[in-house]
Amino acid sequence: MTNSYESPFCTRYASKEMQFIFSADKKFTTWRKLWVALARAEMKLGLNVTQEQVDELEANIDNIDYAAAAEREKLVRHDVMSHVYAYGLVCPKAAGIIHLGATSCYVGDNTDVIIMRDALKVVKRKLVKVIDQLAKFADKYKAMPCLAYTHLQPAQLTTVGKRATLWCNELLMDLEDLDFRLANLKLLGSKGTTGTQASFMELFHGDTDKVKELEKMIAEEMGFDAVVPVSGQTYSRKMDYQVCSVLAGIAQSAMKFSNDIRILQSFKEIEEPFEKNQIGSSAMAYKRNPMRDERITSLARYVICDVLNPAFTTGTQWFERTLDDSANKRISVAEAFLGVDAILNIMLNVTDPDNGLVVYDKIIRRRVMAELPFMATENIMMDAVEKGGNRQELHERIREYSMVAGARVKKEGLDNNLCELILNDPMFMITKEEMDKIMKPENFIGRCPQQVDEFIENCVKPVVEANGVSDDVAEINV
Repeated sequence: MTNSYESPFCTRYASKEMQFIFSADKKFTTWRKLWVALARAEMKLGLNVTQEQVDELEANIDNIDYAAAAEREKLVRHDVMSHVYAYGLVCPKAAGIIHLGATSCYVGDNTDVIIMRDALKVVKRKLVKVIDQLAKFADKYKAMPCLAYTHLQPAQLTTVGKRATLWCNELLMDLEDLDFRLANLKLLGSKGTTGTQASFMELFHGDTDKVKELEKMIAEEMGFDAVVPVSGQTYSRKMDYQVCSVLAGIAQSAMKFSNDIRILQSFKEIEEPFEKNQIGSSAMAYKRNPMRDERITSLARYVICDVLNPAFTTGTQWFERTLDDSANKRISVAEAFLGVDAILNIMLNVTDPDNGLVVYDKIIRRRVMAELPFMATENIMMDAVEKGGNRQELHERIREYSMVAGARVKKEGLDNNLCELILNDPMFMITKEEMDKIMKPENFIGRCPQQVDEFIENCVKPVVEANGVSDDVAEINV
């Protein structure tokens, strides 16, 4: 259909798997599973619910007449009661006990928690694979010297691989947050209209132990260890904020990565994948624009801003509940997940060990050598002092030569001749062979290779071993 709005998350960005998690089929079959769990628990705890009714409900979980539900909602203006009605049409024997004792949030809120849990699992699986791929990239290039930058100005050398550990480490931090939230997600349970469980106390004639057991049985059937300890009609909307904050954290780390790659691509040091028939520009045929990383940056910006929605929603819930959350949360939570899913799909593509980032080692080396003379002056000065030179006099001479060499590079566009100036000055007492020995970039990378090895062994390897690495293939539609 081309004559109405379609979300780009569905047509261009998010995976089919994540789209399904936020689909009508997933939502309303989960509602029905919750109604089955409620009926089953009520039957086992002695209410007038039969096994035949439970079996009928279970057999029709996927048998949803959306047209009947929609027609009913036009009449009654209530989505949950419309689906209770539609469920009852295909379950005539059980129609009278569907939703017994429950309020709308029993299916609505519990389903939202289940959906967030399932979506977090997809995010986690992809996040672990991105971490593993970045770690492999770091290991491959752990000893390749490159310019580091502070204030986006050339600074003491690092290595291509060591820089990749910085990207990877932030994603590990995000994974820790994700694991914490996933482990601590709780169902709303069966709390009733204002969270007091009064309707269930009525059904069970004041037997509080059975009311508590009911919640426990429902939680276990839906795959949860616990329900929230207290609530109003809804679970605290802070839960949505906490989950979306994890997603915003991933978006922040992804944006940092993509921005760095975009800058490195402008330096011609590292390039994102560029396909054989890919067009970089409609006008400039030679262009190889970093489209993938620009898309990461763009989507990340959206997800980071989106986290304000559940933040405001949390703060504006009045007393036991108000409905100004519903329209907002069904958009903001879903799109936060769809956005991060899209981001991770692109990162899987960009960091693919076989067809991902392209490293131009000769360009990197040339850029290092253009700046290395400035960085090597401390070593040159120390060697000269060891041979009997005056540290202060040598320092002043190096400062003067550095200004001359810098002006030559910036004003005249010529090569850096600082080493030549120093070699021709007898004050430094240094030979060409000694200078060449000092001027090896590998002498200026500190513990970069060892840091990469230690990071992979101590930080990445335990995560990969604990979770495994999926066989996900990045979905990039356009």
